[in-house]
This record gives sequence, C-alpha cells and structure tokens, in this order.
Amino acid sequence: MAASTGEEDGKGSDEQEKTKKQKAYTKRLLQIVGLLGAGNGVAIIYIFGRNSVDENGAKIPDEFDNDVVIIQQLRRSYKYFKDYSQMIMEPTSPKLLPDPLKEPYYQPPYTLVIELTDVLLHPEWSLVTGWRFKKRPGIDNLFQQLAPLYEIVIFTSETGMTAFPLIDSVDPHGFISYRLFRDATRYMDGHHVKDISCLNRDPAKVVVVDCKKEAFRLQPFNGMALKKWDGNSEDRTLFDLAAFLKTIALSGVEDVRSVLENYSLEEDPLEAFKRRQSQLEQEEQQRLSDLSQHKKQQLFLGSLASRLWPRSKQQ
Repeated sequence: MAASTGEEDGKGSDEQEKTKKQKAYTKRLLQIVGLLGAGNGVAIIYIFGRNSVDENGAKIPDEFDNDVVIIQQLRRSYKYFKDYSQMIMEPTSPKLLPDPLKEPYYQPPYTLVIELTDVLLHPEWSLVTGWRFKKRPGIDNLFQQLAPLYEIVIFTSETGMTAFPLIDSVDPHGFISYRLFRDATRYMDGHHVKDISCLNRDPAKVVVVDCKKEAFRLQPFNGMALKKWDGNSEDRTLFDLAAFLKTIALSGVEDVRSVLENYSLEEDPLEAFKRRQSQLEQEEQQRLSDLSQHKKQQLFLGSLASRLWPRSKQQ
C-alpha cells in the first residue's frame, strides 16, 4: 500500500513538472510572438513614417517636419493608412465617366448601369473545369435591343483583372460603352455601393440593374433588383428586362425614377411589369371591343332610321 502511494506521488510530481515546462514554453512563445509583432510594428512605422522623396531622392517637406522624430514617424504612418483606407472606401474619381458625346456624335438618351456577376454571368465550379462563368440567356438580345437607346455601362463589384476578360467574352460586338470595377465603388457597411452621382450623367436618365439592393442604396429609385441568376438555361429574365427598358425609352420618360419607384417594393419587378402590361392590354382590348359594339349599334340605328324615314315622310 505504501509502495502504491509512493508511485502515485511520483506520477503527480512528474505531471506537475511537465505542466510547469509547458507553461514556461508557452510563455516564451508568447514573448517571441510579442517581440516579432513589436518588431514588425517598428518596421512599419519606420517604412511608412519617412518623408516622401522626389525623383532625385531628395526629401519632400511636409506638415510633420517640426515634430519630434518619433512623432513625425507615427503621424505620417497614421496619415498613410488613413489615406489608403479612404482610397479603398471611396470611388477612384468624382467623375467616373467622360463627358457625354456631343454632335455630330450620337449619345443615347439613357444610361444603363448593369452588374456582371449573377446578372449577366453565373460562376460555376467543377473538378474537371475549375471555375467557369456561364452566360445568361438573352445577353445578345439585351445589348442589341438597347444599344441605340441606352449607353451601356458594366459596373461590377469584381476587380478589373477578373472582370475585363469576362466582359470581352459577353460583348464581342462592342455594344458596351464603358467598364467600371470594384475600385469605382463606394465601400459602405461591408457592401460595394455604386454611387451614380459620380457617373457624370443626369440621374433622371440612369437605370441601375443589380441583384443586390445594397448596390444602389444611395439612389434607391434609380435601381432595379433582379433575382440572382442560378444558372438555369431556361431563364427568360434578360428578355423581359430588354422589353421593360425599351418601353421606358420609347415612351420618352423624363425621369426614370418616377417609373422605377413604382417597382421598388416588388419582389420580382419584371414579373410585376409583365402583369401590369397584360392588364393594360386586356383593358385596351375591352375598350376596343366596347367601341366596336358602340359603332355597330350606331350603324344599326342609322340603317333603321334610313328605312323608317321615307315611310314617315310619305305619311
């Protein structure tokens, strides 16, 4: 019994010793990580906290030159990262598109701003092909129908490196006027927002088409949110979109926001448009039918009167 107790005490002592070593090892590891972190911090402050230099390597004076050296370094580093963050969050320019074309060149009366991913293309992945982008049915029809009426602008939250070759693939005939990428968006609350006030176009003539309402949150009545395309080859959305936008243009709408506002609360705005269009067509057919009946009645009464009139005159 005593021997057993001695063995247990020995095991307990070994475990305590092992625990102490583990704690010591962890402590040293944390110290090393802390030193590396501090070293990286110092290196970052040293690199980004220095004066800018001109093409000859001479220092360019700035507003921090009169501070203590370490304060200079800290303030310059802070300003650099603040400016960098602002660059990511803000559009690259207050005028993302050049001025509209003037005569004798043709400038379409409206501007269509449309997303690429999940509106025109759907990303698909397989073990055999890897990532591929599938074209949505109706892309060619959409561009052909709208190119005379709309200045077509692809404005995507994808990077230029990813999107540029994809746009080339969906527009071999050059219907797309301009291309804008992620760096032209305004980053807000985790979303890439397309601020049309930076487009250099009349907002009354701009239609934004996306699958996310957050993409046009700054101008909600300029946008139309379509359902995200899942890759279904039977999809007809772009054909309906072409009909909807063509109707707006051919109707000569002065302010597209007055139309789009009526569809802003619809879960499927294009389906709502088709439903209203069908209703109007039925009402017009009914009106023409009633008018036809009325004309028939007038003809009948006229014919009856012409027959009765001679008799009454003879009497």
